[in-house]
Amino acid sequence: MEPDFSKYALEGDNSMYADKSGLVVPFVTRGGLEAGATGQSAGATRVSGVSVQHTPATRLWFGKVSNEPGYRSVTHHHGEAETGGYVLSGRARIYFGEKFEDYVDMAEGDWVFVPPFMPHIECNLSRSRPLTWMTTRTPENIVVNLPDVADADLRDWLSR
Repeated sequence: MEPDFSKYALEGDNSMYADKSGLVVPFVTRGGLEAGATGQSAGATRVSGVSVQHTPATRLWFGKVSNEPGYRSVTHHHGEAETGGYVLSGRARIYFGEKFEDYVDMAEGDWVFVPPFMPHIECNLSRSRPLTWMTTRTPENIVVNLPDVADADLRDWLSR
């Protein structure tokens, strides 16, 4: 008896997401098999769980970003991408604004939205614990690294 695939009928044309059998089904990236070949900036390690690199997704990047204790990213922005972040563990700071004079601090459970083209620096406030973010971007994980700013020029960074 043939399986009844009619229960998989979807509205709209989702055929571009079909698997080898022609079905449109959820795509799972198993833990430890995330793609590491994604945009990077020094001080931040990014791996994608959902992205164009290894899933049928075409307009979404969703991944995990880690900062080691005391590290910070270089100055960068994410081009046209809207970025949403969630602090999974640790304490974070994002520097932004003219000469990176402004910052916001976040703790586990906090969410952040970073607008497109906004130069910023992502920081791990802890000198002893890693920082882990869950991050999503549309359309992709665009990373544009910029000339860096010295630690001494970041307000309250050295005295944290």
